[in-house]
Amino acid sequence: MRTVYNFNAKWAFTKMATEVPTELPKLWDWVNLPHTWNALDGQDGGNDYYRGTCYYAKALDKLDLPEADQYYLELRGANSSADVYVNGQHLAHHDGGYSTWRVNITDALQRDNLFVIAVDNAPNDRVYPQVADFTFYGGLYRDVNILCVSESHFDLDYFGGPGLKVTPEICGKDAKVTVEAFVTNAKMGQRLRYTLRAACGCEVASLETVDTTAVLNLPDVHLWHGRKDPYLYTAQVELLEGDTVLDAVSARFGCRTFQIDPERGFILNGEEYPLRGVSRHQDRWGIGNALLPEHHTEDMDLICEVGATTIRLAHYQHDQFFYDLCDARGMVVWAEIPYISQHMPTGRENTISQMTELIVQNYNHPSIVVWGLSNEITMKGEDDPDLLENHRILNDLCHKMDKTRLTTVAAVSPCPINSEYLTIPDVVSYNHYFGWYGGDTSMNGPWFDKFHKAHPEKPIGCSEYGCEALNWHTSQPVQGDYTEEYQAYYHEELIKQLYPRKFMWATHVWNMFDFGADARSEGGENGQNHKGLMTFDRKYKKDSFYAYKAWLTDEPFVHLCGKRYVDRVEDVTKVTVYSNLPQVELFANGVSLGKQESADHFFYFDVPNAGETKLEAVAGDCRDQSVLRKVETFNEAYRLREKNAVLNWFDITQPEGYFSLNDKLSDILATTKGKLLFMGMFAKLLPKKGDTVAGGFEMNDGMMQMMGGFTVLRLTGMMGTMGLNFTKEDLLDMNAKLNKIKKPQ
Repeated sequence: MRTVYNFNAKWAFTKMATEVPTELPKLWDWVNLPHTWNALDGQDGGNDYYRGTCYYAKALDKLDLPEADQYYLELRGANSSADVYVNGQHLAHHDGGYSTWRVNITDALQRDNLFVIAVDNAPNDRVYPQVADFTFYGGLYRDVNILCVSESHFDLDYFGGPGLKVTPEICGKDAKVTVEAFVTNAKMGQRLRYTLRAACGCEVASLETVDTTAVLNLPDVHLWHGRKDPYLYTAQVELLEGDTVLDAVSARFGCRTFQIDPERGFILNGEEYPLRGVSRHQDRWGIGNALLPEHHTEDMDLICEVGATTIRLAHYQHDQFFYDLCDARGMVVWAEIPYISQHMPTGRENTISQMTELIVQNYNHPSIVVWGLSNEITMKGEDDPDLLENHRILNDLCHKMDKTRLTTVAAVSPCPINSEYLTIPDVVSYNHYFGWYGGDTSMNGPWFDKFHKAHPEKPIGCSEYGCEALNWHTSQPVQGDYTEEYQAYYHEELIKQLYPRKFMWATHVWNMFDFGADARSEGGENGQNHKGLMTFDRKYKKDSFYAYKAWLTDEPFVHLCGKRYVDRVEDVTKVTVYSNLPQVELFANGVSLGKQESADHFFYFDVPNAGETKLEAVAGDCRDQSVLRKVETFNEAYRLREKNAVLNWFDITQPEGYFSLNDKLSDILATTKGKLLFMGMFAKLLPKKGDTVAGGFEMNDGMMQMMGGFTVLRLTGMMGTMGLNFTKEDLLDMNAKLNKIKKPQ
C-alpha cells in the first residue's frame, strides 16, 4: 500500500557551491522546506535579488523508509528549473517552477544516500516566466515527499498527475461519472475497485472490474453550485490482488454544468451566476512563495470575506492545497501558465509542457472553468506569426486534453480589439487600468461596450484592473497619488461601471493582496506592487476591500473609511461609509448628521471638523467607529515622498492656464511648443521604442501610448528604475519651462 514519506526537514543549503557535493556538507546552512532564498531580497526593491543556481543536500538511511518495491521523489514546486542527483547520479531535469514533478529513485538508492537538488532561477530564453511584474522566487518552496509504492501502482510518471481522471456528466436529475485509472506494471489477475462517496462519506456507487475505465451512475445528483453550495463527492480507485489492496488513489469532484454566454455572462447549472472577484499572487511579506497550509487557508478566508465568487490564479500553477480550497469553498477559478509579457521563440516547448502539467494535475477540480493561455503576451506586438502559432498549439492542446472546459487569454490594454490573437481562445478578457496608467476611470465601462458592440458573439471580461495605495492620505485624491482615498474612489467607480454590465463574463480585481515585484520603485515602498485590497502581510484591509464587501456580501456590516486619516485641516471634511444595508446614519460626538440611503452601497457625509470628533456609523444593528482631529497644517506623515524622488506635486508652481510637471505628457506633446521642448533638452526623459525598462519590458507603441497618460512628475519618478535620475534643479528647471507653455483653450 502506498505511503507518503515527508522529506521536508533539515536540508543543507547554499548559494556558494559550484558543483554537486559527494558528501553532506557541514558548513552549509540548515533549512526546512518549504524554502526560498529570495524571501527578503525579492521584496526590497532594486531588481537585484539573487538569481542563479543554489544547492540543497540531505542524507537518508534507506532503513528509515517504509518497505516498498518502488520509490519516487516528488517535488511540488522547484523554481524555476531543477536537477536531481542521488549518490552523485543525475536522475532528472525539470523546467517550470510551479508544478509537481516526480523522479523514480528506486535503482539509485543504497543503504546510505545523499540527495542533492540543484535549483536555478537564473534568466534564460527557454523557461517561462522571464519578463513579468512580479518576483521569480527561487527555491524548493513547496513540499518534497518520497512516495513508497508497490511494483504495481497507480501512475506516478505522467506529468505529475494523480493517477485518475474523473469526468462527471449531468443527465437530467442524475449524473454519469466516468473514472479513468492509470496503472503502472499491471499484472494478470489484478482488478480495480471503483467507489463514489457522498460528502458525508457514505458510499453511493461502486464497481469492481479489470477495466481501467468505469462509468458509475449517481442518481438524484447533488450539484456543485459555487459559493452557494460547493458540494463535493469523492472518487476512489483501489488496485487489488486477491484480498490485498496494493495501491489506492482518490479525488474529490463536483458535478456541475456551465456555459459562458456573450450576453448573459457566466451561467452555472443553468442559472446566471455573475463572476465578480479577484486575482491572487501566492507570495507573502518576509516569506516569499514558501507558504504553509495556514497561509493558504487565511488567504481563502479573506477572499471569501470580501464576497468574491471567482479567483484568477495568476500567473502560474498554484499549490494543490489552494485548488482544493477553491473546490471546497465554491470559488470559480481561472487557472493559467506563466506564458507572460514577452513571447520567446525558444520557449514554445516549455509552454506546452507547463500547460500539459497544469491540465493533467488539475483536471479533477470542479472549481476550474477556464485554462488561461497567456497574459499580456502581445506587449511587443500581436501579429508575430510564431506567437500566433504558439497560441493555436496551446488552444488545441487544451481542447484535446480537456473537452469540458474553455480557453481564455488576458490581453494587454493596447492590443487591438480586432487582433487575430483574440480569435484563438474561446473567451477573452482584457487588463485595463484607465484611471491609473493613463486615461481616467470613466473610460472603463464604455470601452467594454465598444468591444461588445464590435464582437457581440465573443464573451468579454476584465482580467485585471486596479490602482496602488499605501498609507498615504488626502481629502483631494488625484490619479497617481498612491493614497488610500484615491484607490477607494477608483474602485467605487469601477464597481459601478463593470458590475451592472452582465454581458461581462468575469471581472477580476488586480490584486487581492499586495505582492513582491522587486523591480518596482513606486509609492514610497520599493519592491512591491501595492494594488492589493489588502497589505502584503495580510494585516490591513484597505478601504477598497470594504467597497467590494458592500456589493458582494449579504451578512450585514458597516465600515467607516479613512480610519488611518485622522488629522485633517479643512473645516468640513468628507467621510465615506460602505455598507450592504440600504440606510446608514452617521453620528459625530453622539449627534446625528442624518440618515442616507444608497442603492450603490456608498454613502457620503459632510462632517464639521473641529477639535476631536468621534464618529460612529450605524446601519441596522451594525456599528463602526473612527476619530477625526482638526489640525492647522497638513500632517506631512500622510504625504507620499518617493524614496527616489526629489520633489513632489505640492512643491510645483502651476500658473492658471499653463502647463506644469503635474500635467500629462500626452497633453503637453499635443502642443507644438511642448513637443519641441521634449524633443530638445528633455529627450532623455523618454525611453525610446525598443528600450528595455524596469522588469525587462521592452518599449513598444502600446507602452509609449500608455506612458502618455502619466504626469511628467510621476514619469520622472518611475524613470529611476531605468537609471534615469533627475535632480531637484532638473525638475524645477523643467517646470519653469513648462510654466511658459499655454494650455489649449
